[in-house]
Amino acid sequence: MVFVPILLYHQIDIPPVRRVPFRSMIVHPDAFRRQMNWLKRLGYQGLSLREAMPYIRGEKTGKVAAITFDDGFLNVYEKALLVLQAHGFTATNFFVANQVGGQNAWDIPFGGVQAPCMSVAQMREWAALGHEVGSHTLDHVHLPQVPWEEARKQIALSREILQDMIGEAVTSFCYPYGDENGDMRKLARDAAYDYATTTARRRARKEDDSFGLPRLTIRRNDTWLHFLRKCLTR
Repeated sequence: MVFVPILLYHQIDIPPVRRVPFRSMIVHPDAFRRQMNWLKRLGYQGLSLREAMPYIRGEKTGKVAAITFDDGFLNVYEKALLVLQAHGFTATNFFVANQVGGQNAWDIPFGGVQAPCMSVAQMREWAALGHEVGSHTLDHVHLPQVPWEEARKQIALSREILQDMIGEAVTSFCYPYGDENGDMRKLARDAAYDYATTTARRRARKEDDSFGLPRLTIRRNDTWLHFLRKCLTR
């Protein structure tokens, strides 16, 4: 059986010294660089989810790892993009449509450190360099907790807005907080996405529902051994 690790990152930046909410989701740029080096050294090709899907479905064979980022943070553009380019890797970034050019408005009420998101121009450059733009809803909401019509709008309209911004199809979706159920998966299908990711913690395989793909969260304090264990054994 073929297993494909889908890696989940949020921010690539120097983490705050003090303890603040969501600090674990901020991976130091040096750590990110070492992790990409390890993938290359082990013979993995880092791919966007769009490019990795044929391997997950068993249509292609090869040693690949999908690289994904949630939220469209500016620090990913500033501190991860050149690393990806240097390794010949591509990645998927899931953007919160109403915060392109904005900030992490969903984190701030809970004490999260303010962090800017990519602008439209930066998102377009991301796409022009061969990386994938995916949708992470309009406002980063807990989808099962909002009315059905609002959930439908968050999923479908975000795709339309992002497509208008970049001038190409958006085919991947990510449920904020990994908060999803069968109804949310149906809404994603109905909105004409091709696949969607969750936060289930294991490698992806052919038998997985394309609208419930698992991912492996990479955290601030993951050592190189933790990183390799997640990629190779989970």
